[in-house]
Amino acid sequence: MKRTALLTAALLLAGTALPARAADAPAALPSGDFAVTNAVIAIGDGSAPIPGGTVVVRGGKIVAAGKAIAVPDGIPVIDGTGKWVTPGLVTAMTDLGLVDVGAVDESNDSYAGTARFSAGLDVSVAIDPDAPPVAISRASGITRAGVAPVAANAIFAGQGAVIDLAQNGPGAVEPRVFQLVELGERGADLAGGSRVAAQALLRNALREARDLAQAKPGKDSAAQPADALLTRVDAAALIPVVTGKQPLFVHVERAADIRSVIALGREFPALRLVIVGAGEGWRVASELAAAKVPVLASALADLPNTFETLAATQSNVGRMTAAGVKVALGGFYDNDQPRYAPQFAGNLVGLSRVPGATGLSWGQALAAITSIPADILGESTAFGSLKPGLAADVVIWDGDPLEVSSIPVTIYISGRPQPLVNHQSRLRERYRHSSEGALPKAYE
Repeated sequence: MKRTALLTAALLLAGTALPARAADAPAALPSGDFAVTNAVIAIGDGSAPIPGGTVVVRGGKIVAAGKAIAVPDGIPVIDGTGKWVTPGLVTAMTDLGLVDVGAVDESNDSYAGTARFSAGLDVSVAIDPDAPPVAISRASGITRAGVAPVAANAIFAGQGAVIDLAQNGPGAVEPRVFQLVELGERGADLAGGSRVAAQALLRNALREARDLAQAKPGKDSAAQPADALLTRVDAAALIPVVTGKQPLFVHVERAADIRSVIALGREFPALRLVIVGAGEGWRVASELAAAKVPVLASALADLPNTFETLAATQSNVGRMTAAGVKVALGGFYDNDQPRYAPQFAGNLVGLSRVPGATGLSWGQALAAITSIPADILGESTAFGSLKPGLAADVVIWDGDPLEVSSIPVTIYISGRPQPLVNHQSRLRERYRHSSEGALPKAYE
């Protein structure tokens, strides 16, 4: 079975190989200090693209980006005529680095079905920067990602991390950035079959964590109370959540469940809540905006494939954004790989031209896959746009990045040039000119 799964995965990768790239090796590109001129510049902050613009990078940081920008003497200049320049794309919810081949359990660390811990799980210790999906995503313009676990044995999935996708391993892995909890239908199933049980478990867990945080040092705080439901490890992992130091990502879809999460924020005012999913978020958009709760939503979820998404619509993201909700595109797992983020964002731009539908402007759509997910991850001061002082995560495209025909031709992470070669591009080159009936090299 494992051999079959591996072969199937290889064939799928070969069948979806990326188009030919302008450059697969970054060796000849400038690093650290450089400028890109005469390009269409997209800052990533929601504003419209700037034709004939310039981006200046010094010491791996953005110095300036926009129109009529002076280029300092002595730094390499890249002529961006006919090209588009954007910040690196940011994926806020993905399993990058946790999964090599999803069909092979031994290479999938995204869930722990029989673990003794839940909230205390920390995915950062298992991230593999050499997993093929990392390089594939990097070559597609993804430069940063929030790596999240999958809830398997309890409503708490564990603690997610933020990574960059730089070659030879992420240059930065920030562990324990957020906690993920399942409510709604999935949470009900994990809690014993009812949303009532899931809500009771969540509130009890937050109270136990709060009690542990308030316990005085000494023997009285050495162990959990006899009636505690959480292990000490899990309770300790939730202390940053109840004290507001770590965001709590809550996966819910239906409007009623979203309202329950908003009410949770009133009961535990220190919580930094983020809604994940929100398939019916448009129905409670004004309440989300008033509570200042951001959302990570799927762009194209428009079918009521569950009871909790009966009101799903492609206008969901557009309607929430129009109501003042901070919305990013998220949930890039399995077939919805991070590399599809520009396509999904572009679809929302196209939706804005459909009579009766609500989509996003071009600038809003790019922000939904750059600066907004960075802000939701708590990294708005580090990366996510081309604003001065941020990390120089820069992607040069051969056309409009929200068009499916456009591809990155040059990628920088913190000012360092990155390769575009990956497992798919190598498979493409290996079999592009093979004669009919020729065996793969491994069998020669």
